Amino acid sequence: MKKKINWRRQIIGNGIVLVVLVLLVGFVWYRTSHANDTWRKVTADKTVVVGLDDTFVPMGYRDKSGKLVGFDVDLARATFKKLGLRVKFQAIDWSMKETELDTGHIDMIWNGYTMTPARAKKVAFSVPYHNDSQVLVTLKRNQIDTIKQMAGKTLAVQTGSAGLTVFNEKPKVLKDFLGSTPVQYDTFDKALNDLQVGRVSAVLIDMDYARYYVAHEPNPADFEIIKTGYGEDAYGVGFRKGDVTLREKVNQVLTGFKKDGTLDKVSERYFGTKNND
Repeated sequence: MKKKINWRRQIIGNGIVLVVLVLLVGFVWYRTSHANDTWRKVTADKTVVVGLDDTFVPMGYRDKSGKLVGFDVDLARATFKKLGLRVKFQAIDWSMKETELDTGHIDMIWNGYTMTPARAKKVAFSVPYHNDSQVLVTLKRNQIDTIKQMAGKTLAVQTGSAGLTVFNEKPKVLKDFLGSTPVQYDTFDKALNDLQVGRVSAVLIDMDYARYYVAHEPNPADFEIIKTGYGEDAYGVGFRKGDVTLREKVNQVLTGFKKDGTLDKVSERYFGTKNND
């Protein structure tokens, strides 16, 4: 006796297999397209999208009128003007920056982006163009003058920041003294607000940001900036690893800016000194 075929079940089964195959092909296409060089698309659109935290002074932030300004903002604008491209700045959640890059929502990360080995596994960095370091910002009333005096205190950090990374990677510098988990914030300005109202004792932050913030406070003398032992950071622009041409073009411009004094001019505008790279 012939076995009766359940055509309905077979059709449903074949349909499921077809859907899975379509999804798999789509996924492979998506990953391949984002792994490839997008220079042809960039030049066709005449536009690049830069991802940044628009509260990160003095690298990229909003002035009193709401205009986006900053060291990195001005440098990016000058770079893409040189390349004949328009630049669009996209504010992003800093903790999701590499995901935003990988999914194609932005073309690069350019915003005081510290070059670290962990990040280098996810992105392709440009040539370094600026140096910075991690410091503690506190209020003098907290009576903290050294790292060791952070024992029993509350530390604030930005989620996804280079400061949080080195805090965990080099525990002997600060983590071992602290003895508690730092409080994480999505932006530094929120952390600094909580410092002022006494919710945290200090903020681990980039020196450039710290100096700018303190200098623009009504009473700068109320603050203390404490150096740490983490060493210097180098800033770079982060690209998708497949975007070789775009990265090379930006590298050429940045290298030229170092030679012709453009980097120094932008630095003097925001830091009052020549670029320290």
